[in-house]
Amino acid sequence: MYLKMNIHGFALDSIAQRPVVLLKDADEANTIPIWMNSTDALYIVAELIRHDAGAKSDRKDLLSALLNHFDAEVKEVVIEDMKDGLFDAAAGVWVDDAMVMLPVRISEALSLALKHNLPVMVANHLLDKISYVGDEDDERFTDADTRRFVDFLENLDPADLGKYPM
Repeated sequence: MYLKMNIHGFALDSIAQRPVVLLKDADEANTIPIWMNSTDALYIVAELIRHDAGAKSDRKDLLSALLNHFDAEVKEVVIEDMKDGLFDAAAGVWVDDAMVMLPVRISEALSLALKHNLPVMVANHLLDKISYVGDEDDERFTDADTRRFVDFLENLDPADLGKYPM
């Protein structure tokens, strides 16, 4: 089962000094922060700029040209799992009357979602995995600490973090 989420904002985490993408569901009941390195963030920004520039001309980027040539279309973007703090993502491409799931980096998945105006489908089990703080013997975090952090993420306004222009 998957939860349909949208890219809510792209900002700079002032504490970690890292770019973060916020995914939220339609009800804004669930928030998933995706911290990334500056290289991946620049990749997304470069893709958006290239997409805007490409829309004004007849030239296409390599992926768009290949998709067009093979009469293929990106239909979905999925985040399947998280291992060692890294997300496993895939792009569903419709080609020859079949859906082909291609594994991609999280930055590529988010870029495709923005470029093709698609929601990000997140596996439901990830919500539990992401909200997990530590084992029961870990006394650094209390339930109140966890709730305050969740409230902070749910009420986070990207403008407060210095939103990048897109």
